[in-house]
Amino acid sequence: MDLQNQQRVKDAADKFGAENLVVILGSSDAEGAEIYAETVTNGDPTFAGPLAGVPLGLAVYDIFEQEIREEADASIWEEQISMMEMVLDTEALAKAVKGVREQYGKYTL
Repeated sequence: MDLQNQQRVKDAADKFGAENLVVILGSSDAEGAEIYAETVTNGDPTFAGPLAGVPLGLAVYDIFEQEIREEADASIWEEQISMMEMVLDTEALAKAVKGVREQYGKYTL
């Protein structure tokens, strides 16, 4: 997660409260998704950005997790996301983010 996005997440958590935020990731690889999820829950693991040492514990989900899909408009899902389901390992992505959420997250949906 780049430094600007880390700052945006930090600012939103400060403004609205970490308990009121949900981060939805749309990474194409499980390793990247895991790092992004760790960044918004336990702090930047590279210690390079605004979230270094800042364990926000945010609710973080991958776009392909069932909880998120159930909230999405079916026609928009079909138009914007369904193609990616055919080419990505959606189970691995969801599992990676869920694992980090369960380990470091303080909040859920």
